[in-house]
Amino acid sequence: MHSVKITRQTAARKLDAYLKGRLKLAALVDWAEDAMCWGEFETRHAASLRDVVGRLGLADVRDFSLDWDECVRLLRRLGYRARVDVARA
Repeated sequence: MHSVKITRQTAARKLDAYLKGRLKLAALVDWAEDAMCWGEFETRHAASLRDVVGRLGLADVRDFSLDWDECVRLLRRLGYRARVDVARA
């Protein structure tokens, strides 16, 4: 696999897709693991990106599962905020 640029927006979009049910947990974890191995992190935010993406890579481990509060914290770390919209089915 070749190097892929990972930005705060990239990570936030992945987490957003997971929260909205468009991305399964296994796919989120796979993306995060690949990003940690092959990704080129946005230089300006490399430390926070590594922390967030590394955390997402552990989300399938029982002791590190993602709950709402953790997702909010990770998004905040990326410079985003979480918002809930409820719609009738």
